[in-house]
Amino acid sequence: MKALENPFVIKGTIPDAYFCDREQETEQLVRWITNGNNVVLVAPRRIGKTQLIDHCFAQPAIKDNYLTIFVDILQTTNLQEFTYELGKAVFESAGTIESKLMKLFLQTVRSLHGEFGFDPVTNLPKFTLSIGHIDNPVYTIEEIFRFLDSAEQRCIVAIDEFQRVAQFPEKNVEAILRTHIQHMSNCNFVFAGSERHLLGQMFMDYNRPFYASATMMSLEKIEQTKYAEFAMSHFEEYGKHIDEETINRVYVLVDGNTFAMQKIMNVAFSLTLENENCDINTVRRAIDEILSSNDYDYRTRLMTMSVPQKEVLYAVGRKGVVSQITGSEFVSKYRLGSASSVQSVVRKLRADGWLSEYFDTDGNKQYQLSDIFLTLWIQSKYGMGYNI
Repeated sequence: MKALENPFVIKGTIPDAYFCDREQETEQLVRWITNGNNVVLVAPRRIGKTQLIDHCFAQPAIKDNYLTIFVDILQTTNLQEFTYELGKAVFESAGTIESKLMKLFLQTVRSLHGEFGFDPVTNLPKFTLSIGHIDNPVYTIEEIFRFLDSAEQRCIVAIDEFQRVAQFPEKNVEAILRTHIQHMSNCNFVFAGSERHLLGQMFMDYNRPFYASATMMSLEKIEQTKYAEFAMSHFEEYGKHIDEETINRVYVLVDGNTFAMQKIMNVAFSLTLENENCDINTVRRAIDEILSSNDYDYRTRLMTMSVPQKEVLYAVGRKGVVSQITGSEFVSKYRLGSASSVQSVVRKLRADGWLSEYFDTDGNKQYQLSDIFLTLWIQSKYGMGYNI
């Protein structure tokens, strides 16, 4: 395989040689879904669950034998939007407009009132789908699942941020999906998500439709020593150098967040010339460059927030990790008003994806910003600076 210009891949499919660790998780997930299991894959955001799914889909046992569909529903807010994302993903996986599978899709999913046309670049026919083309989401979902179950090739559908369906205004979404999924014999599912407690309730609560319907799998952070070995080896592969202590300091700074580690290493690698050493000053340059590139986007997005939302966001960002977010110590230190108002703001920030909630190893609830670089940006702009 031709070497990459930068071995720290941050987008697209990651070649096996540049995929860090996860051998055990890859083997386990591939084995489970190819042996007829539905799987719930739980991991904090940006830890690498999407990349793991993509990596598993690229393994010969799946790539050569299954039609794979990946659906990201993080931005969906209701059943109609969910149906649109599902239909779009299935349609794009079905192949060209002339293929047998595509013809089966169009024959089966008749309720999608899309429009046929031609791509102006390739001059090939295409099928344009919009949310407005979905008149009856419940019936369209039934048709999509019927198509998947009747396809000649076995199917695997991965739905990312699956806990979103529990937050839709339609109260029977879980029951609708479970009714179809439990009867499917030609398709297996990976229900991925970052909200551990919500997914736990969906699949472990006796009174919920998805109770005991899938195997639970938790994805943890890549071990610090393994990531250090991975990073050092790829620097050396290109005639560059970085020591373990420098990598460990980055790991601690971002709390083992896989995406943040890869992004910082990607930029630090690009700043390091052949036969040079990537030291902590190079890493600081890399982080500052990343924060500078995000500055306009952060400022623009924050302009849409209310003052109370920004105050809570800045407070969490400056502290890094907050355990008692409505506690008197945190609320008074950052002058956030009342505990009840903070609680309301936290719900809004979590619903909009700004704030993540998780439980530590002792079972204590913790809060932190979903974007680690936003945390570092806030600390550099409104705090004492990030500490590395």
